[in-house]
Amino acid sequence: MKGRIFSGMRPTGSLHIGHLSVIQNWVKLQSEYESYFGIVDQHALTTGYEDRLDFRALNREIALDWLSVGIDPDKAAIFIQSHVQEHAELHLLLSMITPLSWLERVPTYKDQMQQLGKDGGKDLSTYGFLGYPLLMAADILVYKADTVPVGEDQIPHVELCREIARRFNHIYGTVFPEPKALIGKVPLLPGVDGRKMSKSYNNAISLTASTDEIKTKVQQMVTDPARLRKDDPGHPEVCVVYRFHQIYTPEVAEVEGNCRGGKIGCVACKRQLAENLDKLLSPFRERRAFWEEPGKVEKVLDQGAEQARHKTRETMKEVRQMMGLR
Repeated sequence: MKGRIFSGMRPTGSLHIGHLSVIQNWVKLQSEYESYFGIVDQHALTTGYEDRLDFRALNREIALDWLSVGIDPDKAAIFIQSHVQEHAELHLLLSMITPLSWLERVPTYKDQMQQLGKDGGKDLSTYGFLGYPLLMAADILVYKADTVPVGEDQIPHVELCREIARRFNHIYGTVFPEPKALIGKVPLLPGVDGRKMSKSYNNAISLTASTDEIKTKVQQMVTDPARLRKDDPGHPEVCVVYRFHQIYTPEVAEVEGNCRGGKIGCVACKRQLAENLDKLLSPFRERRAFWEEPGKVEKVLDQGAEQARHKTRETMKEVRQMMGLR
């Protein structure tokens, strides 16, 4: 094993194909690292505290999605954040030493205050929202993770985590490693209508989509508006279908050439993409059917939480001793 990683996702809704590259990267990493993957339900409260989400159902759906793509409970701990209380305890203790200015300078804080607060009508003037990068740091440090798989937009959070670890170690003595970011290439897939892919826009392809659902969603994809007949030269750079072909079709160069040369119509091009996506998702549907049997997901989450607690208890015992609390 190279080291230890922690990563997580908020349970705010069913996952779609836009999340797939992240989970597939975890599947690869779980064989290389000691891995902890958390369904971070407490993070969902930082922006959705008024939404009264059904976390029991949402957590189960996220776990099913992970298991169906290939996260293996024999290789990685899969658990719910709130079931491992040490996350919250370390968050509290780290809040005692973290300057407010460090939290206020996180780029996503101002961005989300604008998008979800002023523009979205949410009241985000709460400590929980200001402190969510600190909770993320606690999620990582409580496992003494030395590596954090993230997209580029999450790099500032990992840098903050490193600063907090450094500050704690300087004040109390060395407990935490300074984790490094492991940057994953996450393709930004548009929704079928060209906007950001989101379940709330009804423009996403679910990881659980059936063959017919995939066909329907692909048929709805926006294509080159200037192309009126199937033998007209196309412009794939403005076509949502081509964006998907770039990721999921091995013969993408052939697709591009046929489009530009007017050798394939949009209907046939969409049919080819739908077939490729169905081949991609079909094994996930089969694996999901296995895990959907009553009690299986719950057992995985219980075992994962116990495995996580075994590690976090060790960390918190050391933290309390260093801080003079025990």
